[in-house]
Amino acid sequence: MNRYLTPQGLRFLISRIPTIPLRLQRRWYTAYNRWLFRLCGVRFGRGMRVYNRVYLRMARGSSITIGDGFTLTSGEAINPLCRNLRACLFADCNATIRIGDDTGLSSPCLWAKERITIGNRVKMGGDCIVLDTDCHSLDHRIRASRQLAPDGRSLDGATAKSRPVVIEDDVMIGTRCIILKGVTIGARSIVGSGSVVIHSIPPDSIAAGNPCRVVRHIDNNDASTSDKQ
Repeated sequence: MNRYLTPQGLRFLISRIPTIPLRLQRRWYTAYNRWLFRLCGVRFGRGMRVYNRVYLRMARGSSITIGDGFTLTSGEAINPLCRNLRACLFADCNATIRIGDDTGLSSPCLWAKERITIGNRVKMGGDCIVLDTDCHSLDHRIRASRQLAPDGRSLDGATAKSRPVVIEDDVMIGTRCIILKGVTIGARSIVGSGSVVIHSIPPDSIAAGNPCRVVRHIDNNDASTSDKQ
C-alpha cells in the first residue's frame, strides 16, 4: 500500500501544502473587514486594521463606532497568546460600543447590552472579556423558563442586570482579564493579567487579582518613576 494513502501519509502531504504568507493574509483581511464592518453598519475612522475573521453581531437599534488607527487581531496566533480564538463584537438591542483612536485589541470578546466605551490609546491583551451585563437573570425560575419578553427575546437575557463599562484613555489591560458590568477603569491605569475586575479602578493605578484590587499608584508626572521600579 502506498504510504501516502495512509492517514499519516495524508497528514504529511497536507502539511506540505504551501500556505498564504501572513502579510498577504493581513492585506486581504484588512480590506475584507472594512467592507464587512461597513456593510453591518459599523462606523469607523481612518487606518482601521482588522486581521483575520471576526464574529460581528449587531442587533436591532445597536451601534458600533470606532475611531482612527484601530487595530484588532483575531486568532491564527497573530498574537500567540490568543492561539485560534476569534475576536467577538456583540451589541445587543439598542446597545452601544464606542472605541477611540489608536486603540489595539487582541481577540477580545466585547458584549454590550447597554454601553461599552473604550477610550484612546488603550492596549488590551489577548483573550480579554468585557461584559456590561450578567447575561442571565439571577432568578433561577426565569433562567429555567422559556418565556419570551415582549420584543421576542428570551426573558432570561432581557431581564439580566446591566450597567455601562468605561475604559478611559491610555489604559493597558493584561491578557485574559474579565471586566464586568458597572466598572470604570481610570485613565493611564494598568490591569494585571488574569484579573477579574468587579469594582472601578481610579486613574494612574496598577491593579491586579481576583477580585481585582489596586496594588499601587503611578506617578505619571515623574518621568523617572518607571525606570526606578
